[in-house]
Amino acid sequence: MNIGEIAKRAGVSRSTVSYVLSGKRTVSEELRRRILTVIEELDYRPNAAARALKEGRTRTLGLVIPPASQRLTDMQLGFVASVVEAAAAADLDVLLSPSGGDHERSFERVVTGRRVDGVILMEIRLEDDRVSRLRQSGLPFVTIGHPADAADVWWIDVDYATLITRCVHHLADLGHRHIAFVNRSTELVAAGYGPGHRALAGFTSAITERGLAGVDVCCPDDAAGGEDCLERLLADHPEVTGLVTINEAALPGVQRALERAGLRVPRDFSIAGVAGRHWAEDFRPPLTAADVPAMEMGDEAVRLLQERIANPAPPPRHILHAPPISLRSSTGPRRH
Repeated sequence: MNIGEIAKRAGVSRSTVSYVLSGKRTVSEELRRRILTVIEELDYRPNAAARALKEGRTRTLGLVIPPASQRLTDMQLGFVASVVEAAAAADLDVLLSPSGGDHERSFERVVTGRRVDGVILMEIRLEDDRVSRLRQSGLPFVTIGHPADAADVWWIDVDYATLITRCVHHLADLGHRHIAFVNRSTELVAAGYGPGHRALAGFTSAITERGLAGVDVCCPDDAAGGEDCLERLLADHPEVTGLVTINEAALPGVQRALERAGLRVPRDFSIAGVAGRHWAEDFRPPLTAADVPAMEMGDEAVRLLQERIANPAPPPRHILHAPPISLRSSTGPRRH
């Protein structure tokens, strides 16, 4: 079944059917209903490849995610889910593609294969070759996170430096003088992972401003790594009474290590950080944290990318989120 047959049965021109399907021009309500009735009767489904050739668009967005070998964190999964949901609401499909390591060919196919109308790029490094490649390709793209040189990039990000600074000030106001920062994994930070570097800068600035003693450590992005990391931290720095973190995946292990050490939160030890709401509320007791608006950010990424695809001429747009710290039960006054 094709557009010609639909037009014949509805008693209209092929172009009128095309206008109803594409929405490019307004068609009278009477004609629209007549055409849609025929389409429903015939169970017509436009061929995606043919439509892409005709419209010059695939109606598909590329979402570039971390390598499949790495388990996505809850926050990352939130970004993926929100992008897919927002795209579906706009009648768009999403092509997921891993990048990094052995997946560079997959990323290159997305960039050069005319499979997508634009790309949303996750997990941005300060110096990111993928951003450079997309700049070179001319393919519209938006990043969740931003590189060091981001003046010409459309991006959405979380203000990790400001949020970690606020967490440190909160603990300092409660009397904590020795505070630790638990970062993401050593490999990720060494590779230039933006949130890790910006959060560390915020931690260092706040520690200096408040005249505190601070220690920063990298931690694997899983519960076992969090448990081992905190055990070593407590052994090497028993004076630490407060901790801030952006490593939500390590939190279950941090909790186990504190319990094993006989430290009660917040009576003996306080914790604050930046995390997805799910992780913050599942921590025991619930975590004082800036809740990352992952669902909102994914929706914004799709909206910005649609703007770029429709009109690439406007100057780049930047959205930086700094959600308030939600005071829960994991922070309290330092015991004297």
